[in-house]
Amino acid sequence: MKIVITGVTRGLGRALVEEFIRGGHTVIGCGRGGEAIFDLRMTHQTPHDFSVVDVGLDNKVAIWAAKVLENDSPPDFLINNAGLMNRLSPLWEQDDREFSKLVDVNIRGVQNVIRHFVPAMVARRRGVIVNLSSGWGRSVSPEVAPYCMSKWAIEGLTKALAAELPAGMAAVPLNPGVIDTDMLRSCWADEAGNYPKAEKWAKTAVPFILKLGPKQNGESVSVEGLGD
Repeated sequence: MKIVITGVTRGLGRALVEEFIRGGHTVIGCGRGGEAIFDLRMTHQTPHDFSVVDVGLDNKVAIWAAKVLENDSPPDFLINNAGLMNRLSPLWEQDDREFSKLVDVNIRGVQNVIRHFVPAMVARRRGVIVNLSSGWGRSVSPEVAPYCMSKWAIEGLTKALAAELPAGMAAVPLNPGVIDTDMLRSCWADEAGNYPKAEKWAKTAVPFILKLGPKQNGESVSVEGLGD
């Protein structure tokens, strides 16, 4: 399978890369951290490929997608994972710059990637778009209003996209569950350590994702069954 993933430099994205490759799949990924992308390139060479791309910048995504699609088939799975967490504070204390940056990555970034990859998938009438949502895309908590807003948006955007796709394809909003990542630690500090690490999560998440298909089109799904 050919897997395109955004936000691959750390956390869930990096864990997904390693697990998909371990399973024999080809991974094409992007992230904003140049040093981490270089490391991925050195660790996983052709046919895998990793690029420095800020998904919030449409022109950069357009160039990246054109490069990926130029001499190869569209992805079997397009996974929009890149995302930011807001600084913890009441909504009225969130300044415009912070709010706009989060929207650029968490919402506009998803649409930018969809805009430039999905037409080729639609032309082939095959492929699954997985947009990372959150428990906070289906509920709310104080001091994370911008993040909640962005993930509720992903739920709606993905379900609407699902209604537009041709038969044989799927768009799915995926709640990954509660995972011990830098993002979670920014919210819960050391309490995040009570939850599975991203590497352990990926061992369950990857086979779960690979089973997603037309039957799940438009469904809000969650990775479950992490065990001990």
